[in-house]
Amino acid sequence: MLKPSAVPLTEEQVRKGLRLVVLDGLADEALVVLTSGTFLVALALSLGASNVQIGLLAGLPVFMNLFQLIAIWLVQKYRNRKLITTIGNFMARFPILAVGTIPFLFSTGTSIGTLIMLLALHYFFGSIAGASWNSWMKDLIPQQQLGSFFSNRLRRVQTLNVIASILLALILDWVTKHHPDMETTAYAIMFLTGGAIGIWGSWLLSRTPEPPSEFSNENLFKLLGRPLKDANFRRLLFFNAFWAFALNLATPFFTVFMLKSIGLPLITVIAVGIAGQLASIFSLRLWGRFADQYSNKTIIRVAAPTYIVCILGWSFVTIPETDAVQIGLIALISILSGAATAGINMAMTNIGLKLAPRDSSIAYISVKNMTVAFISAAAPIVGGSLADYFSDRFLAVNVDWIGPNSHLTLHLMDLNNWNFLFVIGGLLAIVALQTLKVVKEEGEVERSQAIREMRTVVRGEVRQLATKESLIDFVSLPVTIPIRITKKIIETQQALQARLFAGFNQQNGLADVDTPLGSDVIPEKPVTTTSTEVHQANGV
Repeated sequence: MLKPSAVPLTEEQVRKGLRLVVLDGLADEALVVLTSGTFLVALALSLGASNVQIGLLAGLPVFMNLFQLIAIWLVQKYRNRKLITTIGNFMARFPILAVGTIPFLFSTGTSIGTLIMLLALHYFFGSIAGASWNSWMKDLIPQQQLGSFFSNRLRRVQTLNVIASILLALILDWVTKHHPDMETTAYAIMFLTGGAIGIWGSWLLSRTPEPPSEFSNENLFKLLGRPLKDANFRRLLFFNAFWAFALNLATPFFTVFMLKSIGLPLITVIAVGIAGQLASIFSLRLWGRFADQYSNKTIIRVAAPTYIVCILGWSFVTIPETDAVQIGLIALISILSGAATAGINMAMTNIGLKLAPRDSSIAYISVKNMTVAFISAAAPIVGGSLADYFSDRFLAVNVDWIGPNSHLTLHLMDLNNWNFLFVIGGLLAIVALQTLKVVKEEGEVERSQAIREMRTVVRGEVRQLATKESLIDFVSLPVTIPIRITKKIIETQQALQARLFAGFNQQNGLADVDTPLGSDVIPEKPVTTTSTEVHQANGV
């Protein structure tokens, strides 16, 4: 069950594998929603975490990618990426379950240290599994479908993210209002649930086929040195690391900024995040199509400037004195950045896979991840220290108009504490984007040409989405999604029933018929159930 295939996979096996990869992505996203992001920050703050500790929590996922070196050694030794990925994912879930026990077993001061230690273990095993998974996916997913497959997968997992975030936000808001003493306990239950769902995702991975692959027999350190000798890949490493440092210097503190500096309630912060997720979901299909049509580098060059403007925009959200205007600006920034990051993240993943040779893909991908991890892990910690340094410093940029009978002051910018981070991060991102120009990728086109063609496609999509039927479908999503899930469950039950009935008939030497179990109606002539029909019944 956990062994790779000795022969090339059939089209049917590839399709089955891709479906399981999507389902595993949904399980992982449920785990992420329940145990990270806004909810993790809120849990840490409720346990009394400092700015530096918040930065450390934000840096742990990328810092632990340094241990992907272990994954390379394991893949070379055992040549079984499926086994390594499955066991790594499985081991990564137990620390999450342990986090759920923190509020019941430890005091506040001890809880923060225990939380950081357990999450470090979670990310350690996850990094080993992730490196092996990336190499596995490079061989499983057809090259010409990379953009469309990952955009479709991301769109589904982010849809789940939105639905789950709304439900969790409503539940936590109710708990905070009616049972404030149970807030930390609610977070603990979320971690326990997330860990259990993550274990189910590991089981799904264990059923996903692994195609045969070529593995280099080079010495481990020589293998790791190969990506560094590749001039084009080395330029990609520099850009990716520089970009990651600029972003991670500021982005982990957006949630803290909204909760502590502006004082927004958690339900509002979640709602703003959902707006960004929706923008990401609607844009992913287009980004996937554009990536296959143009290049991943072109996608980054088109989407990155928008995201940089959004980072800098956080420095201006506190200038208006009206709460409604502030929330409106934050929502606008979240929507624009959600659409931009959807394209950037997808393109960053794809370009790394695309430039990695088949026989040493795990070394290329792991070196990329470890390099980015080393740089970007330090960024939130540096950001937390800078936030403390700028906490008692203030910079105001004003324009004064003084007349004989009037004095008008226009506030252009007020920088204090977190705002300094946003400006510094945005400026560094501008510099980082310039280094992308020297990276070469097959199929890239001029940015201006891509923008013109993308604009035409987007206008057509907007017109289609603006139709009456599309708006009705969107509004009815909360009703139609449960109906679709119920229909899928019924179809699965019927397919399983057909299989059991066919197996019973074969064991007893009877003809296969399409009569459901428990039916008293006997057809005049037995109807043979073919394998094609069984596949169709299972949605294959």
